[in-house]
Amino acid sequence: MNAMDGRHAASPAQGSGGTQPLSGVRVVDFTQVMMGPCATQMLGDYGADVIKVERVGAGDLSRWSIGDDPAGAQNPVFSSLNRNKRSIALDLKSPAGIAVVHRLLADADVVANNFRAGVMERMGLGYEVLHAAYPRLIYAEGTGYGAKGPYAHKGGQDILAQALSGVMARKCDASDPLTIYPTSLADYSAGMHMVQGILLALLQRARTGHGQKVEVSLYDSMLAMQMQEAAMAMMRGVEFSWGALPHNGAFATTDGALVVVGAFKDNPLREISLAIGLPDLSADPRFCSFTLSMQNRTELHDVLRARFATDTTARWIAALEARDLLCAPVRSLLTALDDPQTAINGMKLAAAQAGGDELRVIGSPVHLSDDGFALRRPPPRVGADGADILAEHGYKPDAIAALRADGVLA
Repeated sequence: MNAMDGRHAASPAQGSGGTQPLSGVRVVDFTQVMMGPCATQMLGDYGADVIKVERVGAGDLSRWSIGDDPAGAQNPVFSSLNRNKRSIALDLKSPAGIAVVHRLLADADVVANNFRAGVMERMGLGYEVLHAAYPRLIYAEGTGYGAKGPYAHKGGQDILAQALSGVMARKCDASDPLTIYPTSLADYSAGMHMVQGILLALLQRARTGHGQKVEVSLYDSMLAMQMQEAAMAMMRGVEFSWGALPHNGAFATTDGALVVVGAFKDNPLREISLAIGLPDLSADPRFCSFTLSMQNRTELHDVLRARFATDTTARWIAALEARDLLCAPVRSLLTALDDPQTAINGMKLAAAQAGGDELRVIGSPVHLSDDGFALRRPPPRVGADGADILAEHGYKPDAIAALRADGVLA
C-alpha cells in the first residue's frame, strides 16, 4: 500500500520504478479543454495512471479547437495538456459504454470531470451514485461557477470568469480600454486548485478510508486570486491594485520596454529619479507624498515615460539595478523560452512521438528533490490505449472485439 493508500500497483507502463509520489494512484479522467486536463496532467506527471475517457470519434474538444493545425487531433494545444495519460474512447450514451466506465471505476482512486452541472448525473455517474458504489473513490468536479446557485447551469469559460469575477474590470489606469487577459488565468488556477483538492482528499482517505467530493470552479479561483484586493474592498471600501501604485509602471524605451516596481524602499521615487538622471521627483510638490503621487499618477508617469523613451532597455535596467530597484525588460514568450534560466529550471521538454512531429512543451513548475516529474508518455491519440486498458480490467479479446464492433469502443 503506497503513501496515498492506493489499492493497486502501478501499471508496468508507468515507469520511474513506481517510486514517484503518485505511483499506484489511478485516475479516471473525463475532463477536457484546459481546467481539468492541466490538473490531471500534473497528477500524471508525478506518477498517477491517468485514463483519459474520450468521446468516440472527436475526443477531447481541445483536439480541434485551434483550426487547421497540421497535427490535427495532436495539435500543440492538446499536447500541452495531455502528456502522461492513456486514452480510451467510449460511447457514453450507450449502456455498454457506461458499464465499461464502472469497470474502470471499480479500482480507481479518483474520477475527475469538468462538465456542466448535471452532465455526470444524466449519465448515472453523479457523486451520490458513485460514492455509494465506490466509497473510497475521490470525486473531483470542476465547473464554471459552482455546482449550485443561479449560474450553475451556465456554460463556464475562462474569459467569462475573468469578466464576472471583477478581474477584467480592474485596470492600472482608468483610461485603459477593457481587454481580455490573453493567458488562461481562470483555467490554470482552477486546475491547480483541483490538484490541491485531490491531494488533500487522498491524504484524508489515508486516515479515514473514505473518499469525498472535491469541487472547484473558475469563478471561485478568480475570486481567490484577488484575495488582497477583495480584503481591501470589503474592509476598507477602496480599490487596490499593485499595478496601479504610483511608483510601479511599464515604460517604452528606444528598443523595447521595461517595468519598474518601486516597492520595499523608504523613498522609491527618489531612488528611481537618481537612477535615471532626473531631479528628485519626491521633492516635487505634486509627488512629495504617496497620496499626492497617487492623485497625480498620470503626470508622474508622463515625466518618467519621457525619460525612459530616451535610451535603451539595457541601459535603464543597469542603472535601476545599480540602485537595487526592482525592474525587468518586457519580453516576448519566445524570448523567455530561449532564456538560459528557462532551460536550467527544466521548463522546456522535447520528446519524439508517433507521426514524426516532435513534442515540445512546457515542463512542470513543481521541482522535487527526490523522484518527482517524469515524462513517461507522449499525449495519446484518441482511444489509442483502449484495448490495453480493458485487458487490464479483465476484458477478454473477444469481448473487446465485440465492443468495437458495436461502436462502444473506438
